Amino acid sequence: MAEPTVVRRSPAAAFAARFEAASAGGGLRLAEIPFLTQINLRVDPKSPAAERIGTAIGVPLPVEPGTVAGGGDLEVLWLGPDEWVLLAPDGAAPGLVARLTEAAGGEHVSVVDVSAQRTTLVVAGDRARDVLAHGCTLDLHPRVFGPGRCAQTTLARAGVVLVAGADGFRLLVRSSFAGYVAEWLLDASVEYVGPAA
Repeated sequence: MAEPTVVRRSPAAAFAARFEAASAGGGLRLAEIPFLTQINLRVDPKSPAAERIGTAIGVPLPVEPGTVAGGGDLEVLWLGPDEWVLLAPDGAAPGLVARLTEAAGGEHVSVVDVSAQRTTLVVAGDRARDVLAHGCTLDLHPRVFGPGRCAQTTLARAGVVLVAGADGFRLLVRSSFAGYVAEWLLDASVEYVGPAA
């Protein structure tokens, strides 16, 4: 008997063609980065475990609020005084969880794979800030929220983790809200799409 084929479908897969159409004008790019590894880490930042974890992953845990640290394919986002989310390519979760757990050395640390909890939406281009400003209360000016910054916030009343990069923004969105946020982004971007954008 043949084994059943397992097909993974990302939470915003149904929006791929519409994202591509909205991105055709050049001033805005909407996309999904499906299946990123996302590991939630809770540890006392002043503990020996935090230092060992930083050494084990090759990236010291950022301690400045709302900042991102990175190295290679790994990014560490500060979410709170003792909480981070680690982002890595698809499939990296088992090895990353093992490294974090080993580095914890039995100290009080929480390491949870939350990869299936969220997907990642991209809002990039010259009009990215304009689109997000329709539903986000953060000051998104580059001097305030430029590359290397992150925040837990709301976008159109949906909880997201917003990450600023050199080419735009990434939104870590709960899978159950991905369709809602994708639809909202498409609606908010209507005025910036097409030849007039």
